Amino acid sequence: MERLVPDELWVLFERVVPPAPSRPQGGGRRRYGDREVLAAIIFAATSGCTWRQLPPSFGPSGPTAHRRFADWSKARVWAKLHRLVLDELGACGELDWSRCAIDSVNMRALKGDLTGPDPVDRGKLGSKIRLITERSGLPISIGISGANLHDSQALEPMVRGIPSIRSRRGPRRGRPAKLHADKAYDNLHLRRWLRSRGITHRIARKGIESSKRLGRHRWTIERTMAWLGGCRRLHRRYERKPDHFLAFTSIACTLICYRRLTK
Repeated sequence: MERLVPDELWVLFERVVPPAPSRPQGGGRRRYGDREVLAAIIFAATSGCTWRQLPPSFGPSGPTAHRRFADWSKARVWAKLHRLVLDELGACGELDWSRCAIDSVNMRALKGDLTGPDPVDRGKLGSKIRLITERSGLPISIGISGANLHDSQALEPMVRGIPSIRSRRGPRRGRPAKLHADKAYDNLHLRRWLRSRGITHRIARKGIESSKRLGRHRWTIERTMAWLGGCRRLHRRYERKPDHFLAFTSIACTLICYRRLTK
C-alpha cells in the first residue's frame, strides 16, 4: 500500500477527501480506511483490472472500492487533488508558463455519454482525452469529449479550464504566455480570442507550414500522452459515465505531476 500511496501523497489526499459519513444509530459494518481504498483505486487505474479483479490483499472488495470511487468522483476529489499537486509544484517553481501546448488523443469506447464516431478509426465509437501542458509536459488542464468533436471547438473551454495555480513569487497564475497547437486548431476566431486574453498563439497554418516542424516545441505534450499509457485503465474507455472516465484521467495526470514533485 505504501508503494501505491506514499506518505507525501496521502498527506495531500487527506486535505481534499470529504469526511466519512457517521451513523447516528450506530452499528453497521466496519468501514475500510480511505488510504486502503485509495491504494485499491490507484491499482485499478494503473493495472487496468476490473473492480472485481482487485486482489484481496487490499482489504476493500471491488464493489466497495467502486462505490467510494464514485462518491469521490461526485465530490470532485480527483480534480481537487490534481490542483493541489499543481499548487505544490508552482510554489516550488517547477511550472514553466512561458510555452504551453494543447493536444488530444483518441481511444475506443464501449458505451456511455461523450462518445462519438471516431473519424480515424473507421467510425467506431470513441472518446478523446484533451490536455494542456506547460513547457516541460506537466498537464495543467484536462478534458474529455466525443471522438467526433473537432479539436478547434475544444480550445476555448480547455484554456478557460486552466486553474489559478500558485507561483513561487507573486500572485497565482492561470494563463500561459504562449500556446502551441497543430493545424487542427488553425482558426482565425481562435487566434483573435487568444490575443484578446493576452496569449501569444503559435498555431500551425494549413498549407503553409510543414508538418515536419510541428514537433519542435510540441514533443513534450506528445510525451505526456505517452505517459498516460502508464494508466492502463485509459487504453480503452469502459466507463459508462463520463465523470468516472474523467476521474481516471485526473488520477493519471496527478500521478504524472506527483512524480515530478518528489524528484
